[in-house]
Amino acid sequence: MHYLPRACKLKASPWAIVLIDEDRLKGPITQVLQLLRLLVVRMVGSQHPKVRTNTFSGALMNTKTSNLTNVRTSNLDKRAGLNWNTTIFMVIFHLGAVASLFMLSWKVVPITILLWWISGSLGIGMGFHRLLTHRGYKTPKAVEYFLTFCGLLALEGGAINWVVTHRIHHANTDASGDPHTPRDGRWWSHMGWILRGTSQQHDDSVMQRYAPDLMKDPGHLWLNRLYFVPLILSGIGLLAIGGWSMMFVGVFLRVTVGLHFTWLVNSATHLWGTRRFETKDDSTNSWWVALLSFGEGWHNNHHAHPRAAKHGLTWYEIDFNWYGIRALQLFGLAKGIRLISQQQIAAAANAQFGELKKAA
Repeated sequence: MHYLPRACKLKASPWAIVLIDEDRLKGPITQVLQLLRLLVVRMVGSQHPKVRTNTFSGALMNTKTSNLTNVRTSNLDKRAGLNWNTTIFMVIFHLGAVASLFMLSWKVVPITILLWWISGSLGIGMGFHRLLTHRGYKTPKAVEYFLTFCGLLALEGGAINWVVTHRIHHANTDASGDPHTPRDGRWWSHMGWILRGTSQQHDDSVMQRYAPDLMKDPGHLWLNRLYFVPLILSGIGLLAIGGWSMMFVGVFLRVTVGLHFTWLVNSATHLWGTRRFETKDDSTNSWWVALLSFGEGWHNNHHAHPRAAKHGLTWYEIDFNWYGIRALQLFGLAKGIRLISQQQIAAAANAQFGELKKAA
């Protein structure tokens, strides 16, 4: 296993790591309700309220209106019109998800949960994110393609487009050029950027710059072009096995809920939560987002050390994606795993203790 050097600011590179500011957990139910209310407000065209953040230093906490929300990025220029193809598909899937609620039964729940784990953990967390985007570990090419195939079941676009968007996010986190920063609004960071922003569609020059490794891989190029096929095949299979109810729940409900769980990492973990590492963006650790995203909610840990394959750094920071990577390692299918060292974790803890002493 490889331990990572201390994160540093490399703004000009696609692999850039940007370091940040402090937020505090307000309670998951309150956070979700706030986010839903803001989505509704945004959809009816009301003025978006100022983002509120909680800053803390050790045990001392106070709530204030963030002046970071006055910083607007260039993504606002891309809000002029809807991405109609994406918007139509989002409407169809959300309507299908609502319809599937009337078809729920115990027969369809187990396979839906299984597909959620396959697509969300094996595919997005372990595959798209920690393997393809950050190269936090290495696998045989067949395993890499398998994890990519699993990720396509989540309908989050082709893997290369996903990787490019995420590498751009890390190169410009919560600054000009970030595709989905809450500094442009909570609605924008959660779903607005999909409907009105880049929607993960990039020029070829951008794709070549941010994902040259994947753009040279014929297998990934092929999978990227046919990203919608795995979901269609799974839908046909579910229809054949369990009828319309299994297909609606296993496709429309699973995909829609899974998309929102992923988008919570973009929105909620840059708005509320706790912070172990001092970085220069707004990333936080959120236990409830971590549970919904198989470990991706330990976002401050991740932004401080992006190439680390393990995001949950203590026994209580549950990280199912890391458990999956560890399982691959035990079977000899993962190697070159990059980790945050205990010294780096201890240094962060000592820094927080120092802040406490100053406050006292």
